Amino acid sequence: MNLMCPAKRLAKLSFPFLLIICLFSFNLDAQTKRAGLSKKTITKKNEKQAKDAKKESWKDKLAAKDQKKKKDKSSVKDKSSVKEKADKLKNAKRDSKNSKKEKLTAKEERKLEKEGKKREKKQKKDLKKEAEERKAEAARRQAAEERRREQLAREARARKIAFERGLRTETISNIEKDLTEGEDPQVRRAAVNALGSHAGTVVVMEAQTGKIVTIVNQDWAIRNSFKPCSTIKLVTGVAGLNENIINEEGGIGNATSGMNLEGALARSNNGYFQRVGVKMGNGKMIGYAKSLGLGEATGINAEGETAGKLPYGNKNARIYSHGDDFEVTPLQLAVMVSAISNGGRKVVPQIPRPRVEKATFKSHIAEQVNLPERSVQGVLPGMIGAAEYGTARRGVDASMGVAGKTGSCIAQGSWVGLFASVAPVENPVYSVVVITRGQSERGKYAAAIAGKVYQALRSKIFRNADYNLARRQTKPLPAADARTADLSDEDEVDGDEAEKVENTEKPIIVGNRPAKQVIAAQPAPKKLVQKTAQSKPSFSPVVITFDRSGAEKATRPRIVKNK
Repeated sequence: MNLMCPAKRLAKLSFPFLLIICLFSFNLDAQTKRAGLSKKTITKKNEKQAKDAKKESWKDKLAAKDQKKKKDKSSVKDKSSVKEKADKLKNAKRDSKNSKKEKLTAKEERKLEKEGKKREKKQKKDLKKEAEERKAEAARRQAAEERRREQLAREARARKIAFERGLRTETISNIEKDLTEGEDPQVRRAAVNALGSHAGTVVVMEAQTGKIVTIVNQDWAIRNSFKPCSTIKLVTGVAGLNENIINEEGGIGNATSGMNLEGALARSNNGYFQRVGVKMGNGKMIGYAKSLGLGEATGINAEGETAGKLPYGNKNARIYSHGDDFEVTPLQLAVMVSAISNGGRKVVPQIPRPRVEKATFKSHIAEQVNLPERSVQGVLPGMIGAAEYGTARRGVDASMGVAGKTGSCIAQGSWVGLFASVAPVENPVYSVVVITRGQSERGKYAAAIAGKVYQALRSKIFRNADYNLARRQTKPLPAADARTADLSDEDEVDGDEAEKVENTEKPIIVGNRPAKQVIAAQPAPKKLVQKTAQSKPSFSPVVITFDRSGAEKATRPRIVKNK
């Protein structure tokens, strides 16, 4: 119970606290003393240590420098060692790889070799296959190109055949529409048969009266005009003689040797007439053409006659040899060759139509060509030469006295073949002009048609032996001409040889009766005058003239020698 008293209990509890505080204070004093002693000791120690530290730091610096040097040396050594290690490693790898290769067994090597051969074989096979494919592709392309070309060729041939058939169809239609009143039915029938399957026109006229014997395809002969091609050389020859560009020997200028006028006309030499024409000029050429009946209507008693065309302003040399920019009618050519053979008298073509005119036929002379006979008739020897040994020799019978000029050129989308002629040359009775059109037409084929017409007229053509002796004397051909005699058929062609059209032609049908096919021309018969390299004229050349006061009255021929 005593212990439960608060005062006693507090006193009891405070005693231990006091004891603890006393002990703590005693310890604190002791520690303070010891701390003071330790501080003095530490201070002495620190001063000593500082001195030692200075010594040691100097030593440490020296040691550090030595250590750094050692490190630098060691780093260099380390780098070299690293490189050596890398090299060693690389060498080790290489050695390892080589060792691996060396460790391959013979079986593996055979396996690899076999696989390599297989790959090589496969590559060769692939290359061969690619080459075959390229070859096959090239063959396919070539075949396709050939098929394309063949198709184009077929189309071209089809167009040509269609064009040819169109020309023949037009010819047939025109022939059926011809007004035949007043014509000689026998001669017309011969002309139609001679024309055969050719597309063209035939004019047969009395050379000294102008009377039309027959005109086959009157629309083409009267109302159409054509490029004259080489027949224009007759105009160039007459003009060259009259202008003294062609001398008495037939040469150009002062030339006395080489090709002469006769050979140039007979063989239709383009260069000769171009040289003559260039010396003469365009204006004079047109004037001579008009004087011979070109570029103006002939005056025939038929409707719709065309006047043709003259080459005004064209200075190209081809107008003198090929007839560029000229257009002529068959009637104009008939009048021109008649005037040449008649000594310059131009006739007016007339169709005898007694039912309409109610009168007998009377000849009409348009005018006399205002040129000397030497100039007009100077081209006759060349026209005779064309029939005897030149471009028309295979088509006509020279023994009938045919004198003419062929022409071959391209115009109006096709070839044009012409032949303008008279016979017999000493005393001309008929003029026959043929013009054909088509891809295969040439002047020599037109001459063959005219030759058949002349055969039909043979009974009406007479030649007097005395007149024959009065013909021009044929001079020996120059060596150059003799060597090229067989080439004369093509000398006059003015363009590239056209592609031949397959012969699918049919005969022209007039009415219900087919016309005869044109038979291949036979070789010309033996000439009246045989020429050799040594032949010489026995007398001077002469020119024949005739005085006529009427159509049926004729006087004895007058023979005038040329000096």
